[in-house]
Amino acid sequence: MADQKLILVTGGAGFIGSHLCERLVKDGHKVISLDNYFTGSRENHVPGVDYREGHTKDIEKHVSETPDLVYHLGEYSRVAPSLTEPEVVFDLNIAGTFGVLEFWRKRGSKLVYAGSSTKFADEREDNVEGKNRSPYSWSKAANTEQVHNYGRWYDLPYSVAYFYNVYGPGERAGQFGNSYGTVVETFKQCYLDGRPCSINGTGEQTRAFTHVDDTVDALILIGKKGEKDEYAISAKEVYSLLDLARMFDLEIEFKPATKSTRSSGASDTTKLELLGWKQQHTLKDYIEEEKKKKI
Repeated sequence: MADQKLILVTGGAGFIGSHLCERLVKDGHKVISLDNYFTGSRENHVPGVDYREGHTKDIEKHVSETPDLVYHLGEYSRVAPSLTEPEVVFDLNIAGTFGVLEFWRKRGSKLVYAGSSTKFADEREDNVEGKNRSPYSWSKAANTEQVHNYGRWYDLPYSVAYFYNVYGPGERAGQFGNSYGTVVETFKQCYLDGRPCSINGTGEQTRAFTHVDDTVDALILIGKKGEKDEYAISAKEVYSLLDLARMFDLEIEFKPATKSTRSSGASDTTKLELLGWKQQHTLKDYIEEEKKKKI
């Protein structure tokens, strides 16, 4: 096809990355995935994708081609666990992303960087900003600044996309031995198993839960039309963790709040909508559909 591109997706075997790869292949592009399988899974492999296993800091060893577009999703992506393993965070997010930035600088591809909305969390009572609440949040905020700097220093094409609590098919649960899961899938598994869910703090902390298909739609548009700017990929509805538990009809076991306990709200998606994006999915509809599957 005339507009076929070679596209590299770091973290292509992960939750969001696998959905993105599937869409890119469907659209007729050649897709390379680079993943170290820290949280990614071979079960997420999509036919037609060229999968390469490796650390992003070694990207030059694994990718000799010059992609037209690079989606950099392959980073450590959990807040609470990052407080217990900062060395892993710095290896994957600082060293790994520096490798990607240097690859970008040398190849001149367009880069879409998956930033983190955690840096926008409300300032705590002790005046700690959202970006300084955890090694994960700090590393993502620092990397976002570095992406902007590389774009300015070397006049490179890029955009930054901010994710907001992405949910949908293919998530990983986060209880019962896995600390890297997402809260929607964790609560869904509690519902399916007939177990209570656990919430740190009061449960009043809020999230703008955003469906993975809406997120991928946005990434495609940002890859095509985004220009040296930041784009929030956020649902308009905001729910607390208590709301989420009630949607699944769950009993709740409350635990003490952690240093990473936070609230976040919906973000302004005007710039994304100007690219042609529109939210298509809601959390309530998704949960109702998932609950029907149990009947």
